[in-house]
This record gives sequence, C-alpha cells and structure tokens, in this order.
Amino acid sequence: MPALLDSTIYVSALRSAEAAAALERLTTGTLLWLSAVVLEELYAGAREPQQEVIAQWEREFDEAGRILVPSLGDWTDAGKVLRRLAAKYGYEKIGRGRLTNDALIAMSAARANIRVITANEKDFRRLAEFRSFAWQLVAL
Repeated sequence: MPALLDSTIYVSALRSAEAAAALERLTTGTLLWLSAVVLEELYAGAREPQQEVIAQWEREFDEAGRILVPSLGDWTDAGKVLRRLAAKYGYEKIGRGRLTNDALIAMSAARANIRVITANEKDFRRLAEFRSFAWQLVAL
C-alpha cells in the first residue's frame, strides 16, 4: 500500500540525521506520496536552512506526480468528522483548528487508499474513530 508521511515524521528527519536514516529504512520499497497539507505545514514551520530541503521534496514529488491534494469531498468529510469528534470530546478539548490539517490528511489519504505514517497517535487515533483510514504509528 502506498504511504504518505505526516509532518511529524518529516520534522524528525529534518532535525536529526539518525531519524532521517530510520525514515529511509522504514520507507524503503514503499511508494511514497506527499500531502499538500503536510507541505504547507512544513513550509510554515521550517527554519531558513530547511526551506531548500523542503523545496527539493516538493520538486521530486511533483515531478513524480505524487502530491496528494485534498478534494472538495475531503474538505467536507473533514468538517463532518471534526463535528462528530467535537460532539464526543468537546470543542475546547480537541482544538478543532489544530486538528483540521490532520483531518484533511486523513480524509484525502482514505480517498486515495494511501496509508498515513505518523508520530501523532492521539489525533490520528481519534480521527480513525469517525472515518476509517489506514495509518501507522512510528517513533523516529
């Protein structure tokens, strides 16, 4: 099954050569996709030296035709899931704004039958309660 990495995984790889090597081992032989949402998160949070690495990832995935962009249906599904999640856990407790990006990643990955690889167990586990999608927890 193809996979995409959540920003938590990319951030670990950017910060540590050891984590980058672990990521390489983890994804060898896996057809990787890049979520446009993850790309936005990476650009928004990256320091100047990391910008070129992120730009290189963007170019490589774009040239391969493997950037996953949320569709209108993904946006509406994300809103519906967030509404149900908030009803169960409370709006203040879930941080809907923080979860919006994760919901978009999960909904678009589910649509495309792509597994999400993340270090963010709490948010993705909660999202999976309301919309089935393949995800894998890793610690780098």
